[in-house]
Order: sequence, then structure tokens, then C-alpha cells
Amino acid sequence: MEYDATFFAFVGLIIFLGLIAYLKVPGMMAKSLDERAANIRDELAEAKRLREEAQQLLAEYRAKRKEAEAEAQAIVAAAEREAAALTEEARQKTEEFVQRRNALSEQKIKQAETDAINAVRSAAVDLAVSAAETILKQKADAQLQSSLFAASIGEVKGRLN
Repeated sequence: MEYDATFFAFVGLIIFLGLIAYLKVPGMMAKSLDERAANIRDELAEAKRLREEAQQLLAEYRAKRKEAEAEAQAIVAAAEREAAALTEEARQKTEEFVQRRNALSEQKIKQAETDAINAVRSAAVDLAVSAAETILKQKADAQLQSSLFAASIGEVKGRLN
């Protein structure tokens, strides 16, 4: 019998399959595939766990952001209240200052009026005394003039005090 190439290829295939079965290659392949499947399963579980952690962190950060926003709004509201209070206080102080300044100005005006009236009275008295002196010089003699002058000055001093 003649053996052609097909026969040798067939024998080689049988030997190859026998060798594979003897070396337990299908079991190793199955074991390798099982390990790979287990690794993929573990990686998927790890990815799922990491995803859940990320979602928890995201929820925490969102809650913290909301708290921070609420705190910022509270700070802004407190600042607005404080600014309003400071504005009101400044307005009241300004009004009090204006009232004090007005009272001081009115007091100064009254003092100036009093000083002016006193100056006018003093000038009128001086003028009256001068006029009386001039008239008395013309109509009275020296002795009468001195007695009248002394009496007038005493009377003027008495009225001014």
C-alpha cells in the first residue's frame, strides 16, 4: 500500500490530537479560560464597587456644595443685615451731628445777637454821654459841669451793671 501525503497528514493529526490529550491541553485551556473569566468577573465587581464609591463621593460633594451654598447665602444675608444696620446707624449719627451743629449754630447766632445788642447799647451810651457832655459844656460852668459829669457816669455805671 502506498502512503500518500494525505495519510501522513492524517497520522500527524492523530498524533497531534493524542499529544494534546496526553498533555491535558484542553483542561489547561479550560482552566486558563476559567481564570480569565474569574479575573474579568473580579474586575467587573471592582469596577462596580468603584462606581458605587464614586457615586457616594459625588452625592457627598453635592451635599457639601449645597451646604456651602446655603452657608454662603447665610453669610450674604448676614452681611446685608449688617450693612443695613450700619447704614441706619450712620444715618442716625449724621442726623444727630446735624442737629448738634444746628443747635451750636443757633447758639452762636444768639450769642452774636447778644454781643451786637450789647455793642449797640454801649455805643449808644457812649454817644449819649458824649452828647450830654457837649451840651453841658456849652450851657454849664466848670463846677456844674464836673458835678453833673460825675453824677452821670455813676448813673450810667449803675444801669450797665
